[in-house]
Amino acid sequence: MKVVAFNGSPRKGGNTELLIKEVLKVLEKKGIKTEIIQVGGEDVKGCVACMKCRKKADGRCHKKNDLLNKCIERMVSADGIIIGSPTYFADLTSETKALIDVAGYALRGAGNPLKRKVGAAVVAVRRAGAIHAFDSINHFFLINEMIIPGSSYWNIAVGREKGEVEKDEEGMRTMRTLGENMAWLLEKTDEKIKKKKVKSKK
Repeated sequence: MKVVAFNGSPRKGGNTELLIKEVLKVLEKKGIKTEIIQVGGEDVKGCVACMKCRKKADGRCHKKNDLLNKCIERMVSADGIIIGSPTYFADLTSETKALIDVAGYALRGAGNPLKRKVGAAVVAVRRAGAIHAFDSINHFFLINEMIIPGSSYWNIAVGREKGEVEKDEEGMRTMRTLGENMAWLLEKTDEKIKKKKVKSKK
């Protein structure tokens, strides 16, 4: 099994990345492969409604969006997806929104291959607005018929300067619990594991 995480923060090594890595540590301990792809601060383009992805139904953006097409490929091949973003004016970064819009529209026109994959949102915040950003990511998962694991609190942590989220004990604990629950859900929904268990009972 594999989980791919997308860091929507333009600040590499910042609070959003630290939160994502806290979740991934738990997944890795459970034997789940992980990968982080940097989206924030990169050259990505939002959807311009050219409709080419729908006409071709190939699950790709046709506007020279190389990084986002790579992200789409990773989403399709993964068992679980994490999308992380800092809170910008009570919502996502523009790069995270571009990822959601482009991937969501292209893939829903290509048979909805994200259906029943596991998805989790992770949000860093200085003070307020995190729940709106959290909801925006979860809307992407839900419209793609994905399954969202919960945690001991909403998946947010407080911090402004790099590393400050690590002082938010409850926030970091929430990330670790999310990792535990995501690993459990991935195992429960993995068809290969189910087949092995059925064979062992025979």
